[in-house]
Amino acid sequence: MKLAGLKSIEDAHDESVWAVTWVPATDARPALLLTGSLDESVRLWQPDELVNRGKITGHCLGVASVAAHPSGYIAASASLDSFVRIFDVDSNSTIASFEAPPSEVWQLRFNPQGTMLAAAGGGSASVKVWDTSTWNLVATLLIPRPEGAKPADKSSSKKFVLSVAWSPDGRRIACGSMDGTVSVFDTDRGKFLHHLEGHSMPVRSLVFSPVEPRLLFTGSDDQHVHMYDAEGKTQVGSMSGHNSWVLSVDASTDGAALATGSSDRTVKLWDIGMKAAVQTMSNHNDQVWGVAFRPGGMPGRLASVSDDKSISLYDYS
Repeated sequence: MKLAGLKSIEDAHDESVWAVTWVPATDARPALLLTGSLDESVRLWQPDELVNRGKITGHCLGVASVAAHPSGYIAASASLDSFVRIFDVDSNSTIASFEAPPSEVWQLRFNPQGTMLAAAGGGSASVKVWDTSTWNLVATLLIPRPEGAKPADKSSSKKFVLSVAWSPDGRRIACGSMDGTVSVFDTDRGKFLHHLEGHSMPVRSLVFSPVEPRLLFTGSDDQHVHMYDAEGKTQVGSMSGHNSWVLSVDASTDGAALATGSSDRTVKLWDIGMKAAVQTMSNHNDQVWGVAFRPGGMPGRLASVSDDKSISLYDYS
């Protein structure tokens, strides 16, 4: 497996690019790249030339996360202004907009079925879930305090939730916290199941394997990528190679590879079977906040975005 650089765009945004995802193809158009930036905008790009398909405004602070509905027709953005905006990808018309308390919406993810939108709840120590047919809040999944924590112990009583991921069957949600713990929930029952331990610093990104529904990958400021059996509560692997925080992880559609972006300014490609890095890309000259594999079959594509305001697109084969 390998990556080959296809195209890089300098100054894709006016400020740092913090978020990236792919909008699935529809009958009318190919898959598009969606990016969110500190410049308060969301932009759409058509591969492989990364032609700008439109600038989407509506937030009054930086965009921290973007997510695309599996249908390819709608997308969501979350901003430091505490608003989540749901919009039509092709017309940019607003479908819904809702406000959360300050610093209580971080990463957004639609479930694979497209019926729910989850948000890492930041300082609320929870994951919030909205129904995509009504856009009503239908669940707040609270992370319980660890056993033995004293009420006065503020550090252990509050978990700041940074990242969220759905299992491929939509039955599990995992979220990563500032203190390094990963929490797993049963989505059907809205019930906390267990914590996954092993990281010592913030878990800013996590993703389930698309082919092994129990396998969860996590990236942390402790410079490690961990592999967990999310059902069995066990860590089944650990990979290291970055020289600084791991800010973003994504798994390839075939389930064979993992990509990571780091504050060491590199993108790494990992062979999951070998549990080892097989390639390092150094296209960016500042920290890499997001990496995303295009969903679907070959030819494979990976995108990365950075504090350096640029987007890079790679062929994955």
